[in-house]
Amino acid sequence: MIVQEQEAIDKAVEAIAGDMGALWITLAAILVFFMQAGFTLLEIGFTRSKNSGNIIMKNVMDLAVGSVMFWAVGYAIMYGSDLVGGGFFRSSPSDQGYFFFSADDWYNLFFQTVFCATAATIVSGAIAGRTKFSTYLIFSAILTTLIYPISGSWYWPFDDDAWLNTAGFVDFAGSSVVHAVGGAAALVAAILVGPRIGKYVDGKAQAIPGHNMAFGALGVFILWLGWFGFNGGSQLAWGGDDTIGATSVIVNTNLAAAIGAIAALFFTWARYGKADISMTLNGALAGLVGITAGCGSVNAWGALAIGLVCGIVVVLSIEFIDKKLKIDDPVGAISVHGVCGFLGTVLIGLFALDGGLFYGGSGKLLWVQTYGSLAYIVWAAVASFVVLFILKKTIGLRVSEQEEVDGLDMHEHGVEAYPEHISQDK
Repeated sequence: MIVQEQEAIDKAVEAIAGDMGALWITLAAILVFFMQAGFTLLEIGFTRSKNSGNIIMKNVMDLAVGSVMFWAVGYAIMYGSDLVGGGFFRSSPSDQGYFFFSADDWYNLFFQTVFCATAATIVSGAIAGRTKFSTYLIFSAILTTLIYPISGSWYWPFDDDAWLNTAGFVDFAGSSVVHAVGGAAALVAAILVGPRIGKYVDGKAQAIPGHNMAFGALGVFILWLGWFGFNGGSQLAWGGDDTIGATSVIVNTNLAAAIGAIAALFFTWARYGKADISMTLNGALAGLVGITAGCGSVNAWGALAIGLVCGIVVVLSIEFIDKKLKIDDPVGAISVHGVCGFLGTVLIGLFALDGGLFYGGSGKLLWVQTYGSLAYIVWAAVASFVVLFILKKTIGLRVSEQEEVDGLDMHEHGVEAYPEHISQDK
């Protein structure tokens, strides 16, 4: 009788723990969903007012198209039980496959869907102000259906069939799986689309200021908030040790963002003689992206070190890409997500409490982190190039010169986001 009662109690406790975990993942997914608003405000604030409506439409469609395509196809490719092409991607039987329907796992589908949409929307800001809306929609659909899910299947199913998981690769919440993939796609897109009119004159980069730093700052605060769900939710459970794990991840995330902003602030202050607003905001984002891979593997000191490095590197990277490579990225997405996504993943090899070089590791983890992150970057860059090159040669990537000068809002959507008398871009 006592044994039966204990078994009943154990089952009840297990059920409660499972429900608490599902609730935490759902709430975290809602926070990540809200990040789409942050990306929208950030991109609007850092660019010209005449393209604000176009940015709104791209971010809304990233979420809308990504939600449908990931549900219909992407989830099965990323998390399916059957390997295809020697493990290059996955597929699934009908009970958990295409057009996903598994009532016991809806919360995981939702959580992974908003991550997929995040990867897609990184591209939006890097090619703002000169890209055809129709072309962007097609690329966003392909990225959320194939490009992101295929590479995601290499690690996040956390089984022996995921080759990077087997290799010992660590990416807790997606510095490489999400951010470096989006950053690499953004790099290729920005190169193929080309710079905005007037960005480079006689080979020299010209500043094209964003029209609303308040929007940009609000966007960063929303992203900062949403990142607690992005990283904390990736614990994928709540209760007992998982509660400690998730909350330590949240503290590490906050510390890295804070020191990233501080590092960018003082570095630009010393470099330019002014405390640069946009670089400071991007410093916070750089810290967030950098710690995303290692937030569950490092302590607070490691989080501070990663955020500090990323906060400085993002400034140098934005300058280098803009002035030396002459690649026009209005919001710094390539540097924030691509460069710092790679850097944050690699730095785990130094700061991880288990296997990090600074904690007695042999250097193996550092090597795995490096080639694992590079695999994501190369895949996203090559796949994006193929898709975008085809689109460029068929329907085109770029709007006409007149449409760019007038603004995409009027030509692509037939409306202006602001009344004409307050627009500063005419």
